[in-house]
Amino acid sequence: MIKKLVSALLAALLVCGLFAACNRSNNPDTESGTGGSAAKVKEIRYLNFKPEIAEVYDRIAAAYEKSSGVKLIVETAASGTYESTLTARMATKEAPTLFQINGPIGYSSWKEYCADLKGTELYKHLKDKSLAVTSGDGVYGIPYVVEGYGIIYNKKITDAYFALSNRATDFKSIDDIKGFDSFKKLVEDMQAHKEELGIQGVFAATSLKTGEDWRWQTHLMNIPVTLEFKKNGVDLTGDGYKKIDFIYSDNFKNIFDLYINNSTTDKKQLGTLDVTSSMAEFAMGKCAMVQNGNWGASQILGVAGNTVNKEDIKFMPIYMGIEGEDKLGICVGTENFICINSKASKAEQQAAADFLYWLFSSDEGKKFVTEELGFIAPFDTFGENETPDDPLAKEVIRWMNKSDVTNIPWNFTVFPSQTYKDDLGAALLKYAQGSESWDQVKKLAVDEWSSEFGACPSRKRR
Repeated sequence: MIKKLVSALLAALLVCGLFAACNRSNNPDTESGTGGSAAKVKEIRYLNFKPEIAEVYDRIAAAYEKSSGVKLIVETAASGTYESTLTARMATKEAPTLFQINGPIGYSSWKEYCADLKGTELYKHLKDKSLAVTSGDGVYGIPYVVEGYGIIYNKKITDAYFALSNRATDFKSIDDIKGFDSFKKLVEDMQAHKEELGIQGVFAATSLKTGEDWRWQTHLMNIPVTLEFKKNGVDLTGDGYKKIDFIYSDNFKNIFDLYINNSTTDKKQLGTLDVTSSMAEFAMGKCAMVQNGNWGASQILGVAGNTVNKEDIKFMPIYMGIEGEDKLGICVGTENFICINSKASKAEQQAAADFLYWLFSSDEGKKFVTEELGFIAPFDTFGENETPDDPLAKEVIRWMNKSDVTNIPWNFTVFPSQTYKDDLGAALLKYAQGSESWDQVKKLAVDEWSSEFGACPSRKRR
């Protein structure tokens, strides 16, 4: 009897053990990697980088919850505060499941939190996998948008200038502008005729308020730095980018002076202005030009009382007098790489990967991407006709398809820290206000670049 009871007990235990083992193999919480099941996840969090598209992400979150039952909580960092906001959130229970880095330098700071995305569906559909942020065999950041920036101009106003009988130039269209010398002549004569053209200045205000100066300390600075790297044959996979001589500083000064001297706003007042105000000036027809990217289309067209027609919103390159710039186009690239928090549970990681694939592959998600976010997405899930309808996205695509120019890549992903950019922006404001010389601006740009990388020898490009 005892032997029979023991045998029965062992058999029962064996059955229970087998059942438990089978049950574990189907338990989403025990799956490994981002290929696990997300069945038990009810919410994921995303820290958004761009305040101008925050409302769109709110609509995306509502649509995704209706579609999947998973709640997407979107928090948007204030302009210029993304790194500090991310640092603060990562230390809390509300740490984002999804966040972004700006490239290899961002990865070096956040690699402890970046899950390997090589096995995700989204990565499989990335058309140019060389764009991803990688380390060894791993993929830790996936680019989710290709963008472009340059000088946005209102064709209606420039055409009105070309029609003036008393203009001091012989230019007949923007196509006649092939470099800084011709551009400077155009701008200064347009400024002289601003009353006839019905504008307050050729350029919108050069926003130099703290946190609002990224168009100059990052985007504008990218051009001389990139062309210096090119001239010197710098290999960005090595350490060559850790030092600059700012050999094109006078060229930067050329275009910066043109901006602040032919603007809607007195240069001593530029420290109080933000990007939104600047874009509103363009939207209201108070100026003819503004430096910004294709993301600015929504800021132009969404302004109440906007006077600019979609068909008149165009891009032209940022000329500053560098040799060969007549063959250069606008700046095209990305600093937007999506990451999944490796500290989140495996199920949460998979839920985040599922959301990304839905956004960039489903009909509903792709409609948000092209029509509301205005993204030029780098995935093969998008057909030829699935591109943004806004005029500046179309302009980026037009410049990308030009065979006679070379567009300038985005290399500010290897720039030093946000502190460096903030210090450069502050120096540019002091220069505009007349309290600092250009030589001081150049010295700061060169010295702080080297000192930051010299003080952080472990910060290597991945």
